[in-house]
Amino acid sequence: MTASVLTGVLLICCTSCTVRDAAEGRASGTVAEHRDDGAPESESASTDRVERLRVKVLDVLPHDPQAFTQGLEMAGDTLYEGTGLVGRSSVRAGPPGGRPTARVVMPAPLFGEGITVLGRTLWQLTWQNGIAFERDATTLEEVRRVPYPDEGWGVCHQRSRNRLVTSDGSSRLTFRHPKTLVKTGGIDVTENGRPVAKLNELECVGDAVYANVLFTERILRIDLATGAVRASIDATGLLRKNERVNGSVLNGVAAVPGTNQFLITGKLWPKMFRVVFVPRDGLTH
Repeated sequence: MTASVLTGVLLICCTSCTVRDAAEGRASGTVAEHRDDGAPESESASTDRVERLRVKVLDVLPHDPQAFTQGLEMAGDTLYEGTGLVGRSSVRAGPPGGRPTARVVMPAPLFGEGITVLGRTLWQLTWQNGIAFERDATTLEEVRRVPYPDEGWGVCHQRSRNRLVTSDGSSRLTFRHPKTLVKTGGIDVTENGRPVAKLNELECVGDAVYANVLFTERILRIDLATGAVRASIDATGLLRKNERVNGSVLNGVAAVPGTNQFLITGKLWPKMFRVVFVPRDGLTH
C-alpha cells in the first residue's frame, strides 16, 4: 500500500470510527430489560456463567491486505466477503484463501458493510447510505435496492427462525424480515447483566450469534433467545505487530459449514485464520 493510499484510508477510518463512537454512545445507555416478545428477561439469564474460550489455529490462509473487511460468510465451499471505505467498497466470492471468482465494486459515495447469503440471494448493507443491496449470490450483480434507514454494521441469517439479525454498533441486535428487511423485533445484549456495546460483524449459528466487539480482539457467543452472552472468546495474538497497520482491527467471523471450525480475519489483515474455539486455561495456539 502506498503512503498516499494509506493516509487516505487512515483519515476515513478515523472519521468513521469517531462518528460510530458517537452513535454508539447514544445507544449504549439503554440497559437490557426486555426480550423481543415483550416478556421480561429472567434474572438467571443475565447471571449465568460466561464460558471463557480462546482460538486454536488450525491453518493460516492469505488475505487481501487492502480489504477493509466488513462481512465474512461461507456458503458451501464459497467464501463471501464484503469490504468498506468510500470508493473501495466491494463484495467478492471465491475459495477461502484463493482469488475471487466474482467481484463487484461499489461506486462512491457508497460505504459497504455486512453481508449474508440466503440461498440464491446475498444481502449487503451500507453504513450510512440508507440502502441495502439484494444481489445474485452467484454473479454478485445487483437485483434491487431496499430502504435501510438505520446504520448498517453486521448481518446474518438465522435459519431456524428464518430472520435476519443485524447490528448497528450499539448493544442491541435487531431482527428483520429476510425479504424486506423490515424490523420484526430485537434484543438487548448483556454480559453478566451489563450491556455490551460496539457489536459489529455477525455470524448466526443455530440459536446463537457470534459477534466481534469493535476495536477489540474479542468475539462473543450470544443466546438469541435471551440476549445473554454465553461465551467470550479471546482472539488476541493472531497477527504479529509488524503485520499490523493503523485500522487493522479484527472484523470477520465465518463458520465453516459442516464443522466446528471458523475463519477469522480483519480489516487490512494480510492473513486469515482457520480456527476452533477451545477452553482458555492451559491451552496455546
